[in-house]
Amino acid sequence: DGKRYDAYVIYPKNHTAEANFVEYFVYQIMPDILENECGYKLCINGRDIYPGEDAASAIEKRVQKSRRLIIVLTHQLINSKEDAYDQHIALYNALIKNDTKVILLEMETIGAYGKLQESLRFIIKQQGTIKWKEKDMVHPQSPNSKFWKQVRYHMPLTCRSS
Repeated sequence: DGKRYDAYVIYPKNHTAEANFVEYFVYQIMPDILENECGYKLCINGRDIYPGEDAASAIEKRVQKSRRLIIVLTHQLINSKEDAYDQHIALYNALIKNDTKVILLEMETIGAYGKLQESLRFIIKQQGTIKWKEKDMVHPQSPNSKFWKQVRYHMPLTCRSS
């Protein structure tokens, strides 16, 4: 299908205690489960988009080369002007140009979705979010947890584990 990645990942990039866990989740836990255990290929901004690369065109190209778009939802991501640009480009490419499936990972209880972009609210209304729960912290790297099973359900059919 000409795609290079199974999913492009958007997450908040500010450095707070919350973001430190989210970065750990995005750079360690997600690749351990989805790449190492399941054989998926992720494109993670900061790992797979290089400093000095034109951000807008790099995001657009990589979203176009991805089968899914994973957005890690946190209050920080919702309120961030810096991340809003990445989200806007990625969602436009996913929903309008590519018809790419979007997977929303709700890392903390967002509550009312009123502050979200209209496109995110539309996706939530259509398919909901996959919620990370406090109990998922006990064994965050268990590919057979309910959370990871839900994520894999929405990913393309390439996962090796059950």
